[in-house]
Amino acid sequence: MSLQRRTLIALALAAGAGLSAAAFADSALDGVMARKSIAIAIPTDFPPYGFVGTDMAPQGLDVDMARLIAARLGVAVELVPVTSANRIPYLQTHKADLVISTLGKNPEREKVIDFTAAYSPFFQAVFAPKSLAIKSAADLGGKSVGVTRGAIEDMELTKIAPPTADVKRFEDNNATVSAFVSGQVQVIATGASVAGNLMARNPQLGTEFKLLLKDSPNFIGVAKGDDKLRLKVNEIIAAAKASGEIDRLCQKWLGRGAGDLPN
Repeated sequence: MSLQRRTLIALALAAGAGLSAAAFADSALDGVMARKSIAIAIPTDFPPYGFVGTDMAPQGLDVDMARLIAARLGVAVELVPVTSANRIPYLQTHKADLVISTLGKNPEREKVIDFTAAYSPFFQAVFAPKSLAIKSAADLGGKSVGVTRGAIEDMELTKIAPPTADVKRFEDNNATVSAFVSGQVQVIATGASVAGNLMARNPQLGTEFKLLLKDSPNFIGVAKGDDKLRLKVNEIIAAAKASGEIDRLCQKWLGRGAGDLPN
């Protein structure tokens, strides 16, 4: 076989592979509509965004958002519980079509998944008892700090924590909160919602806000290249913002409106 013929065959195969990849990437929405069901990853350990109620059913802002999207698509919703550590792998391995799990957007994540417009506010911070003086990152030196492994507050804390800080990483938010409440760690780095729930349930600890780590709105995660699904979800988010549904959900679960969310 001539070199020219081998080159033409190789180019044809490459082009075919590219078309197949593109077809696969754009097939997520078609698949959802064909099976009349969408699998959405949600948290179950992160109130008020996602948690298990007294009836053992998932509830929270992220859960309501998942149901809203499914309703607008006219399909059933399959809620897939995830943790901070496995939510992106679930999306990459197609165990979920979308991730609605207090997901912040950063350059590292943008390399492996795509994001819709933001759908709710969120921020991460350092919290500790009033008796503990913490006014800057340097004050974390010599103190034990609990954080959930893989969460955005873990990444932000790592950027500012001095070498003498004893950062202890836990596998989920329940374990992180338990470590703080039981005194295993002196300080906790977490989302404002988790801290608010912690403070409400444990007033004896005298926990208060100390340092802002990151102001990070929540976005919906979509598999890399799933543009058709991403754009459809963006349409749904835009309509929900315009109608006031997003504001109502945020008011219901966060006690405040959505504010100015980025597209």
